[in-house]
Formats: sequence, C-alpha cells, structure tokens
Amino acid sequence: MENFFSYISKPVNSDEFEFWVDSNNICFIKLELYKDFMISLLNLIYETYLGEEEGNETNIRLTEEDNLKHFEWCWKKTLESFRKEKIIFEPDGDHYDFIKGFLYETFYLQKSKEIKMSLIKFFEEVFNIETMFTKSDLDLLTTLYKTLEKNMKVNLQ
Repeated sequence: MENFFSYISKPVNSDEFEFWVDSNNICFIKLELYKDFMISLLNLIYETYLGEEEGNETNIRLTEEDNLKHFEWCWKKTLESFRKEKIIFEPDGDHYDFIKGFLYETFYLQKSKEIKMSLIKFFEEVFNIETMFTKSDLDLLTTLYKTLEKNMKVNLQ
C-alpha cells in the first residue's frame, strides 16, 4: 500500500525526470503538439455536446450510441483541423482507443459537470513539463505521448 501511495502522490526528482525524458525519447515540441491536439478535441467536445441534463426541458437522454457517435464526429473534425496544418494523425489505432475510452469514462459517463469541465486543466497539467510529476503522472503522459507519436504521420524534428 505504501508503494502505491508513493506511486500516485510522491513527485519524482529532477534526475528521475531527466532519465524518463531520455529513456522515452521525449521531444518537448511534440509534447506541446499533443497537448494542443487533446485541448482541441476537448474544446470541440465541450462546444458541441448536447447531452447535459441540466435545463433539458424535453428530458431527452443521449444513449451510449449517441455519445460514441458524438465522440467519433469530434475526433474526425479534430483530425481534419490538424490535417489542414499538415499534421496527420491516423484515424484509428491505439491512440483512438485509449483516448476514446478515457474520455468516455471521464466525460460522457461523468455525472459531475465540474469534473467534466476540468478535463482541459487536467490535460494542460499532464503535458506541462514545468510541473512536478509523480510516477503515475509520467505513466499517463508516456502512454499518451507514445500512442500519439506512433500514429502521427509527420516528423517534427
């Protein structure tokens, strides 16, 4: 239990962080790009989601299928926007599955509007190299970075 608590709460020191950057071949420019991708996707989800129950006078509830279709539409629109800038992500792959699953759990199934609306701040913090990271944070960042990098078709270096 002590190891788990340390994993999720104890910040890594600067040497551990540098080792992580080097061993994972992390490019800070790509980190910024991937943060922009996630924030763009989330902004589109926020702006176009019609499933909020507050103030919904018709009492129409969106189904799981409706939510998945909404995510798919936002995903494709975000890919199109980046493609216009000559940054091409594969439409399907590990990145799609991971992000869809993560956002389905943390946005579409989330009852708390406050938590839903905190996702942009969450991803800004995840990709902020100026912050203190725990090993748990680094694992999430590594997963996002590696899956997006594997499915991007341009070389920024």
